[in-house]
Amino acid sequence: MNLAEYSSCDGVALADLVRRRELSPKELAHLFVEAVEKVNPRINAVIEVYSDRIEELDDRAISTGPFAGVPFLMKDIGAGENGRRQEWGSRLMKGHVADNDSFLTALFKKAGLTLLGRSTTPEFALGISTESALMGATRNPWNMETMAGGSSGGSAASACGLVGLKPSRGRVTLGPDFGELWPGMLQEFVMSRTVRDTALMLDMVSEPAPGDPFIITQPFRPYAQEVNAPAEHLRIAWTTDSWQPGSFVDPEVVRCVEQVVSECERAGHELVEASPVFDYEEYLHAVCVAWAFGVYAGMDMFGALTRRIISEETLEPVMLSFYKYSKGLTGTDMFMTEFALNKFRRTFGRFFEQYDMLLTPTLVKLPEPLGKYTKMRKDIDYVGYMRLCDEIRVHTPAANVTGQPAITLPLGHSQSGLPIGVQFMARFGEEGALIRLASSLEQEMPWSDRTPPVHASR
Repeated sequence: MNLAEYSSCDGVALADLVRRRELSPKELAHLFVEAVEKVNPRINAVIEVYSDRIEELDDRAISTGPFAGVPFLMKDIGAGENGRRQEWGSRLMKGHVADNDSFLTALFKKAGLTLLGRSTTPEFALGISTESALMGATRNPWNMETMAGGSSGGSAASACGLVGLKPSRGRVTLGPDFGELWPGMLQEFVMSRTVRDTALMLDMVSEPAPGDPFIITQPFRPYAQEVNAPAEHLRIAWTTDSWQPGSFVDPEVVRCVEQVVSECERAGHELVEASPVFDYEEYLHAVCVAWAFGVYAGMDMFGALTRRIISEETLEPVMLSFYKYSKGLTGTDMFMTEFALNKFRRTFGRFFEQYDMLLTPTLVKLPEPLGKYTKMRKDIDYVGYMRLCDEIRVHTPAANVTGQPAITLPLGHSQSGLPIGVQFMARFGEEGALIRLASSLEQEMPWSDRTPPVHASR
């Protein structure tokens, strides 16, 4: 197999080659390294490759997991692996080594993945563009001067033409170190090339773990069986308006959403132009408080762990503002914030009594130049930075706040060649409905034949 053939395959296809013994895990690992060496010097998405692990691979031993032998990158924050560096994109955490496998990491290994390195993230995963003082800027392979997205920019997040599913709250465990993070607004999963990769991976990692704070409703059949299954008639609300007053929505993004609306109508679904109505300023304040509450204690703990002092030398300016903002919060602030967040969730709950899904842009603008969303800016504080990020990604955090599942699909392209994503949000626990609809759109509006100018196959 050459590099072009390798880079045309999704995870399911690569694992199938390994099972048929047409390729070995070690051969796939070497192809992965070849791809990284060819592309990464230009886009800066991979922090390190675990070369020692490649030589340890035994070609005679094939995992029974459905992703047996498939190369995989871990994000530089979140699920960690015992004995491997995890620096959280921050100078404060430089050199930090994880001291255990998270439950999610263990599930990745059980699925058969070969964990081969780390991918970049903004400092402490805060932000819409992956630019950090520690690792530099991660560039978009479709246009090297623009942002690659965040917080999983090295994994090619919201601006790079991939599938991204945000599972329902509690679907994927955060154990053993955490029950919930940032008032339940954090949920880990993967980026993928195809819907079938997403569905099968969700089957592999949505296993409840001992001690999880709650176990949500489990699917009545594997998510992989939802791929290409007939999609039921859906009542889908859609909007191209920004929820941030005065924010500009790019006409090309509007056009892409409208094309998806037409395709969904052609497939027999009912589409209604409608959107939840809420007070944006109240929402923004609540999210800022919820994200920041207690952060200073965590930062102080990390500083003690790494024997570093919280300062401009260890935190980027916006993160330092985040730290200082958190020190000024009180228990009363958090108490009132819970009321505001609950109000927001109830608004969406009532909305989804009328609709099965909500269709929005993933980003309301095309990927913008590097530098605009960096946290190294000194002319903006934490709240101002959150407001700035909402100028481009205002629709995506809503699912984090409500706990509902959402999926972004690269269903459009701009005239300049940049991918345009749309987001579908479903009712709580209904990832299966998202996968059924996403797989039907993947067939009717395919993206697999699109590759960026900077690509391993070129």
